[in-house]
Amino acid sequence: MYRNQKTENLKNNIRYLIKSRGETQLSLCNSSGLTRSTIYNILEGRVVKVQQSTIRKISDFFGVSYTEIEMVDLQEKETIDSDISQQGNMNPVAVPIITESLLMQSMGKRIGELAVSHPLTYYFGVACNLIGVLLENEITGMNDAGDLLIVRKGLSSGSGERLLYDEKTKKLFITSESYLRLGAVRVIGEVLEERSNVR
Repeated sequence: MYRNQKTENLKNNIRYLIKSRGETQLSLCNSSGLTRSTIYNILEGRVVKVQQSTIRKISDFFGVSYTEIEMVDLQEKETIDSDISQQGNMNPVAVPIITESLLMQSMGKRIGELAVSHPLTYYFGVACNLIGVLLENEITGMNDAGDLLIVRKGLSSGSGERLLYDEKTKKLFITSESYLRLGAVRVIGEVLEERSNVR
């Protein structure tokens, strides 16, 4: 990597780290033992080659890798590391897949128990108490057999759609209506995601 690119990375990373860590140029100087003019000159691009001892003091202050502070765009790296998506490095949530016919007998079980006894899928988000409900029957006007619903088990205070089980008809249905007015139904949970025909 060219020297001026390293200096540019260093400059951009110092700016990002000061802002993202809630620091100031003054706090960096006071804690690292560097002079304000040294930091100012780096940030203004007035330095062509930064001494290795200066880079080490800066990286030690922020608790980042000595080599990465010159070589990597730390803002991009930290964004990717904290991104919960297929492009990110944050681990997705493992979700046990329960077929519709086994759903009601599985409702009393904990997620950990279900995760080791059922196949898994993944949910790209931060959540707990999730199950995947594999539909074996159509939910009229909503979903087909073979669709997978990612559901946060239990009662929800959100205004989203909920998966419910009608104890009279022995069928699942989805509604955003208040489940308190629906009579003999059992709340499965809030529907977070729908995936079409995953069989």
